[in-house]
Amino acid sequence: MSIADKSKYKARVIDAQVEKYLNTVGAVCIEGPKWCGKTWTSSYHSKSEFLIGDPSNNFQNRQLAEIAPSTVLEGETPRLIDEWQEVPPIWDAVRYAVDQRAKKSQFILTGSSTPKRKGILHSGAGRISKLRMRTMSLYESGDSAGQVSLESLCNGEIKPAICGEVDIRQLIYYVVRGGWPGNIGVERENAQILPESYINAILDDDIQRLDNIKYDKQKMRLLLKSLARNESTTATKSRLLKDIKDTDDETLDRVTVTTYLNAFERLFLIDNQPPFSENIRSSVRVKQAEKRHFCDPTLACVLLKASQERLLNDLNTFGFLFEAMCERDLKIYAESFGAKVYHYQDYQNREIDAVVELNDGSWCAFEIKLGANQIDEAADNLIKIRDEIKEDPKGIPPKSLCVICGMSNAAYQRPDGVFVVPITALKP
Repeated sequence: MSIADKSKYKARVIDAQVEKYLNTVGAVCIEGPKWCGKTWTSSYHSKSEFLIGDPSNNFQNRQLAEIAPSTVLEGETPRLIDEWQEVPPIWDAVRYAVDQRAKKSQFILTGSSTPKRKGILHSGAGRISKLRMRTMSLYESGDSAGQVSLESLCNGEIKPAICGEVDIRQLIYYVVRGGWPGNIGVERENAQILPESYINAILDDDIQRLDNIKYDKQKMRLLLKSLARNESTTATKSRLLKDIKDTDDETLDRVTVTTYLNAFERLFLIDNQPPFSENIRSSVRVKQAEKRHFCDPTLACVLLKASQERLLNDLNTFGFLFEAMCERDLKIYAESFGAKVYHYQDYQNREIDAVVELNDGSWCAFEIKLGANQIDEAADNLIKIRDEIKEDPKGIPPKSLCVICGMSNAAYQRPDGVFVVPITALKP
């Protein structure tokens, strides 16, 4: 029986990419945090499946995969192999089968963690292409009306639209609920049950099985809480260490923090935003720190014990979480048309919240603001940075400027050329 009832399947932005990759290569590997919908989406695109984590008959599937990896590949194609990383030799078995069959659209692998290279003989380059899946964007969950396309924005086009009033409590709910498919439609008072369970599952089980190492759950939770306090910032490891000492009166060493951060990254628990390091300004040094994000902002809410009422009374903290949600959505939308999302920060204290770089090397600048009263300041900042880049003989100015807003009730282009778009109106 297929996991996905295709008549009830809720479309995801990544669907088009999955089909494109299947028509191009022999196998696709869909990676991302657990519970983000990888298995359901993969099942929707497959014609047969093998679930390694199936508990039936004392986990018979896993035992079979460990004994004879190649035998689990037989079936109608595309064939789904779910959570392949539980039996790493499957990777090489898939690669070999793709070589032997010399056909497209043979396998879909899913993985919620990245195993170390040990036990995997070949990278899979040219045979297995990877796609990153995230939790649901507001457009996917039905909470963005989708009047404005990000791709069109990046090409300098917009159709003005009245989007209606946005209630601050609703925006807070979107952040606290997150983009977990299993949390869509949940009652407001129960919104944090699933993400709290997610954190516990990671610390109690997934991370302990990652390398068969017994990690210290208490220390890991301290680091997670510090990451939550520094959500949407470029906090360094030194800053995290100091934060843990100052806030929790506990001491972690740098090696431990580095080890834990690597484990979180391999479990797709964190999804940092890299710096935009292209030579857009030849005379200005650009900082190389990543902007810190969880895979979904709701995890920071749980770790901070930030209920909807608490966030309503602490809009400063909510501003960082709102920014994280918007940047999650920007990544999902941008990657659907081959673009990538960065942030910009230089040593002259100039910052751009999000940079979307297109395939042709051009880029677009985005500021993210919660309130409509912040639009003028954000637009002025974008224009100032653009004009300064233009003055640099070797500068490459942005193709378009945009303010993503939470409380704006319309999508439009200002007289100064800056676009304004509510996050609840955005789509790929």
